[in-house]
Amino acid sequence: MLRYTLMRLGIFVGCLVVVWGLVYAGLVPSGRNGSNALWIPLLALVISAPISFVVLRKERDRASMQVSARVDRMRANMNADASAEDLADEQARSRTENLADEQTRTRTEDPADEQTRARTEAS
Repeated sequence: MLRYTLMRLGIFVGCLVVVWGLVYAGLVPSGRNGSNALWIPLLALVISAPISFVVLRKERDRASMQVSARVDRMRANMNADASAEDLADEQARSRTENLADEQTRTRTEDPADEQTRARTEAS
């Protein structure tokens, strides 16, 4: 990706130098009232964009494949993390439910029932 960006920047700088030279030589009209600081880079940008589109096609495809692979890796990592979080959440919920069930059972058991059971077992 950095290579594509640097190549694109190089094409722009080359166009900027060429346009500046043409304006300085008088072959291309200069901007009015000192607007060359905006006119020359704008013209260089308009010229360099289609050149970059045609010349850097293979490099752009290569960069897009790298970005796509990176996005796929990040998506897979996020899905794996989400699965791990879901598993941990389910385990925590089941532990909490089990504890709640045990507490409910111990609360619902009446001590009188335990005494009756103990007498029945002793007899």
